[in-house]
Amino acid sequence: MSLAVVHSRALTGLDAPAVSVECHLGGGLPQFNLVGLPDTEVKEARDRVRAAITQSGFDFPARRITVNLAPADLPKESGRFDLPIALAVLAASGQLPVEALKDYEFAGELALTGELRPIRGALAMLLACRREGRTFVLPEASAREAALVQGARVLAAKSLLAVAAHLFGRERLPRPEPLEAGSEPPYPDLADVKGQAAARRALEVAAAGGHSLLMSGPPGTGKSMLAARLPGILPPMTDAEALETAAIQSLTGPFRLERWRVRPYRAPHHSASGVALVGGGGNPRPGEVSLAHNGVLFLDELPEFDRKALEVLREPLESGHITISRAAHSADYPARFQLVAAMNPCPCGWLGHPSGKCRCSPDQVARYRGRISGPLLDRIDLMVEVPALPEADLLAASPGEPSAAVRARVVAARKRQLARQGKPNAQLAVREIDHHCRPDPQGELLLKQAIARLNLSARAYHRILKVARTIADLAGAETVAAAHIAEAIQYRRLAG
Repeated sequence: MSLAVVHSRALTGLDAPAVSVECHLGGGLPQFNLVGLPDTEVKEARDRVRAAITQSGFDFPARRITVNLAPADLPKESGRFDLPIALAVLAASGQLPVEALKDYEFAGELALTGELRPIRGALAMLLACRREGRTFVLPEASAREAALVQGARVLAAKSLLAVAAHLFGRERLPRPEPLEAGSEPPYPDLADVKGQAAARRALEVAAAGGHSLLMSGPPGTGKSMLAARLPGILPPMTDAEALETAAIQSLTGPFRLERWRVRPYRAPHHSASGVALVGGGGNPRPGEVSLAHNGVLFLDELPEFDRKALEVLREPLESGHITISRAAHSADYPARFQLVAAMNPCPCGWLGHPSGKCRCSPDQVARYRGRISGPLLDRIDLMVEVPALPEADLLAASPGEPSAAVRARVVAARKRQLARQGKPNAQLAVREIDHHCRPDPQGELLLKQAIARLNLSARAYHRILKVARTIADLAGAETVAAAHIAEAIQYRRLAG
């Protein structure tokens, strides 16, 4: 038979559309043509496939070979098509049974020796393959990663020769061992932070409701330490969250199995561009906002980021996803992250420090803070000062409350939210806020006074209500009271 079809997958964002690898052997001078919108990495598969086939003991057909990657209008990239191309060539030349290929999908990069190398995006491809009901054959390292998908049928292969032996029925490919649930992820402990009761409280409120947080204070007061400890007080990841997070991370390279069920913590440098934050490229890759999905995105020295780069955060902060559009195609990625930012109170960083060594003028301070736009600042739920501790208080401070104790209160508050509305308070829409976050008469009066005095926007008004609802959940209260509203208003002081 001179025609064979092998099933595989491409990657478009987090989606993995089906690709049919069609191989035809025709007459004429020996030639190897690869069509179907392949990029450079895919075109180079011709040489890898030729060497792998001969090194595996098969005959490379001396005929006119045409390989089509269908659909033709879908861009194909990376070396994942090496294995299906090689199998299609062998099947078309009669060296493999064509009928044995129809129930499988294949992906893997070939070494010149015929060995299989891991690929990126294995989790995303297997999620799509599961819906088709086929068995996916992957390189050994990628198969262990893909085995995280419950109920998926996946086989692990070390080489092209091992895949061929399986298709002939001589030696079955093994199924990868499912990952066993490990111990608690080794998050940094909140007990390491001394003092800073107000900032610790704001961190707990942020964790309980999924709120964004901005900390302002001089250098060395513990802002970065607090941010790094937020993942450790967040509720444990659900199976769906863990799988979606792992699938996104697998798009940038092989997923590290030790990161399974560990909340992402991303801390890009302030020199990062807008593309680095939201993703992009000719074949769009996920950015920091997507790699932090279901975790924490920490932006230290917030005013030092390029203003245009910061503005791209506004949409994903509201919607929880990002669409990267290019002329040829677009890609959608989830981006439901918790933003934690830190900044100094002035250009030199020492404004308000007991040492009194700040020499910044009011105009310099205003320009420095003005680097963060009002619309972005308005989208941050909690804003808290992290002051410098006096030397005596720092030396006398005992270890703070451990993360485990704080996490227990956060989990209890989050359970109340999920039972009441099915989502964290930070994700409530306007109508849901009116229904679930309505304050009592005293709280409503206090909120009206705050709106008039602080000149709050409609967005800030709704964010105060959501934060107050979270504070009430932490206290186990059914109704949002004036005390909860008052605390939530305190977290808007830096916005002015």
